[in-house]
Amino acid sequence: MLSLPKTPFLAVGLLEALGAASGMAAGAVLSGASIPILSQTFLVWQLILSVIFLRRRYKSNQLLGCLLVAIGVIITVASGSGASVSLKGSGIFWPLLMITSFLFQAADTVLKEIIFLDAAKKLKGGTVDLFVVNSFGSAYQAFFICLLLPLLSKLWGVPFHLLPTYIRDGAACFLNIGSLSAGCEGAPLLPLLFVIVNMAFNISLLHLLKMSSAVVSCLASTFSVPLSIYAFTLPLPYIGVASSLPAGFVAGAAVLVAGLFLYCLTPLQSPPEQSQPPQLLQG
Repeated sequence: MLSLPKTPFLAVGLLEALGAASGMAAGAVLSGASIPILSQTFLVWQLILSVIFLRRRYKSNQLLGCLLVAIGVIITVASGSGASVSLKGSGIFWPLLMITSFLFQAADTVLKEIIFLDAAKKLKGGTVDLFVVNSFGSAYQAFFICLLLPLLSKLWGVPFHLLPTYIRDGAACFLNIGSLSAGCEGAPLLPLLFVIVNMAFNISLLHLLKMSSAVVSCLASTFSVPLSIYAFTLPLPYIGVASSLPAGFVAGAAVLVAGLFLYCLTPLQSPPEQSQPPQLLQG
């Protein structure tokens, strides 16, 4: 597994870094309510890229199911948030940049699926371990993020020469020590819990991608949107006063679940070409 070509992992790291950089840039301007709506383009990009690079063909019920999932998320998020108003006030550039960031992320997941398919061929029926794909991809992502630090520091509003001080202050907040600990309640336990849960979530999605496809993994992850909204209505610590459910929460969740069920009615039929990834990734 460790002898597999590293070029695909390099491309994964680059795509993840570009997706993170463009997403952070747009997310600093866009409202939190509009981002989940724009994120539904992630599914559209995955459908397009899987048709182009994996030569997949989708049945009408699967396409309709994907559409219902996207509509369900939009209804759930937008019913009580005024997201349409915030989108109009942000102009056209930042929403387009956020949509572009989801293109990078969709290409990343499709490329990982190609890596799994290619590994099955190179390893003569074997499979590549999840942690090999995740570790190489994350290592190259960290490398490219370091190269993008000058750009990212500008997006954060921090002069590049002050970045070491910014990182030092962030470490003090993370460790909850010193005079900078104000406003860092719950650290370091809460950040560590976030890292653990985030890793478990991403590894679970990667395992699902390995078992099925990038589109199925994306559909499953969209179900986290209504679950997250509902979680913020619970009396949990550190979140303050619990929120109320949006007016269209039940309707949006019902449409989302109906879309997932409709997509799963007919299994994806993969053509024989799927087992032979593009020659571009053989190097």
